Amino acid sequence: MSKDFNCPIPGVTIRKLTRYSDKRGWLTELFRHDELETEFFPAMTYLSMTDPGAARGPHEHAEQADLFCFLGPSTFRVYLWDNRANSPTYGESFRIELGQDSPASMIVPKGVVHAYKNIGDCEGLVFNAPNRLYAGPDRTEPVDEIRHEDDPNTPYVLD
Repeated sequence: MSKDFNCPIPGVTIRKLTRYSDKRGWLTELFRHDELETEFFPAMTYLSMTDPGAARGPHEHAEQADLFCFLGPSTFRVYLWDNRANSPTYGESFRIELGQDSPASMIVPKGVVHAYKNIGDCEGLVFNAPNRLYAGPDRTEPVDEIRHEDDPNTPYVLD
């Protein structure tokens, strides 16, 4: 993986993913420990399927960082807002399109509000490998999620 996309929000890393294709199909390395800072090592993984026109988020985490991979078969518009008061880019936003034509992984650190919307015309898969367990060990802890999508007055709006 090589760091091919620039994001002005500190701590957000977007890396181009390479598809290795042959007559059987294709393969993509999603992450490697030798290319990932220890604090972002995954604690679990999951896949989500998002319908065309559907969005997930915006939300943020107090402790968790996400390692998303947008591979296709659709295209996603990814939205980021820096909500960390101590950050030099506090209040700034960033938007990028990733997926089928631009496969990439993205690290979203804690305190960065994030959302994505499937802007393609087919279902799209998103892989996530967060560095914290959802709801903690044995799912016995509060979920580390601040959901902004349910707030009608949220400043975090998707277009």
